[in-house]
Amino acid sequence: MEIRQLRHFMAVVTEGSFTAAARAELIVQSALSTSVRNLERELGADLFERTGRRVVLTEAGRALVPQARALLADAEAARDAVAAVTGLAAGRVSVGTIQTLTCVDLPTELARFHQEFPGVQVSVRDATVGELIDALRAGELDLAFLAPDGRELPEGLHAHASWQEELVLITAPGHPLEQAGRTLIKDLADEPFVDFRAGTGLETAVRRLAAHCGLERRITCDVTQIGLLVDLVRAGIGVAFVPRAIGERAGLPCVRIRQPEPGRTVVLAGRGSPPRNPAAAALARHLTAAAPAAAGRPGGRRPPAG
Repeated sequence: MEIRQLRHFMAVVTEGSFTAAARAELIVQSALSTSVRNLERELGADLFERTGRRVVLTEAGRALVPQARALLADAEAARDAVAAVTGLAAGRVSVGTIQTLTCVDLPTELARFHQEFPGVQVSVRDATVGELIDALRAGELDLAFLAPDGRELPEGLHAHASWQEELVLITAPGHPLEQAGRTLIKDLADEPFVDFRAGTGLETAVRRLAAHCGLERRITCDVTQIGLLVDLVRAGIGVAFVPRAIGERAGLPCVRIRQPEPGRTVVLAGRGSPPRNPAAAALARHLTAAAPAAAGRPGGRRPPAG
């Protein structure tokens, strides 16, 4: 049983399919499938039920998950020790992010990090806040950008830095609110809304804001992709609250909200300060030192309290 086989097995568990797992592991699907088959042959049991489009763990597969996680964590710790000695000539770091991250230009910053540490492999995953927190606590992610909506991070997690993002109302071009340029939340009672998926930092922030102001939104459509939300607003199916940078990049009218001015806090979180993984520690230092993107204003980066 090889560490590579266990990593391929856990990739299928995490990604939900062999196709997605192969993409995540940067190998062809046939090679990943062969690797998992060889692991099953060595263990003498099927690990997945392959009866539908989405794979399901068998009882043997479920029993293997915690053991595989522990073995991979031990292997990662060994690699980290070597990487620390060799000055990060090699290593791996996993970072999670919310889809609507705008306070940091993550692609640009990861490209700069790669220039400095070309031997470090970076893995990026987007998910809901709850899923990202679970992955951090399970050791599947080293770092994650979260929007905890004012709540404290769970025990064991540390905020390396935080940013403030302004939320605005985006509308279709020509919408009556475009001319006004600003509005009160109480005046939006008759507007249809497009909403982001439940459990995301954006949806939670918007839901709490509406509840605080007594606004009962009429949701005409809810989506799981921020690009689709923008396209639906552009088509006129409803309005939506988003970070200002998302609306500006889409070229849609951005209506400022008065009384109260809505915003949200985004934090870069990890399991320790500094992280035990040297590559994660280096990436955390890089990201916290990054200049805030335009959407990070007002406020920009702030050190965590305490």
